[in-house]
Amino acid sequence: MNETVAAIENEIKKLNTAGCIIAIDGRCASGKSTLAKELSNVLDCNIVHMDDFFLQPAQRTQARLNEAGGNIDYERFLTEIAIPLKQGKNLCYRRFDCHSLGFSDEIKPKQKKITIIEGTYSCHPRFADIYDLKIFLDADSAEQLSRIEKRNGKKQLSVFKDKWIPLEERYFRELHIKEKCDISFKLKF
Repeated sequence: MNETVAAIENEIKKLNTAGCIIAIDGRCASGKSTLAKELSNVLDCNIVHMDDFFLQPAQRTQARLNEAGGNIDYERFLTEIAIPLKQGKNLCYRRFDCHSLGFSDEIKPKQKKITIIEGTYSCHPRFADIYDLKIFLDADSAEQLSRIEKRNGKKQLSVFKDKWIPLEERYFRELHIKEKCDISFKLKF
């Protein structure tokens, strides 16, 4: 992990920008949240999780769910995160909780030089141009399933295999996400 963090720090230094917006996209259980947390231990940054932007119930139309990457609320992500970041404005957003189907109180992080957008769908073409650096995290299938079972339990493993992994794989394949990223890693845990 230390080598990966060091490689990303080098990439950030090469950017030579006043502010930096980083995407960490990739397969579930590939280490996106872990990498974002490790980077936050080294860099002074904000982390925004794409899991906080899943579709609200009224948005879950068949047409929307048929879109590759359509199961996120990209409209809300654009207005609450992408546009303010590009304009250098402070963020103000609410997390969407898939279990309660409701929103958290407003989150107003202090503006920092680096913001990391972490999670699958973070490199969606609707807002991929906001990033200074796009990272893709990969995991082979056996390791991915093992990590999911360890993290979420055996019962949830089948939900990932039957629902979430196919949706993610379609998004990666149809929108060429990995190929559009600047760097790609497989993390060792």
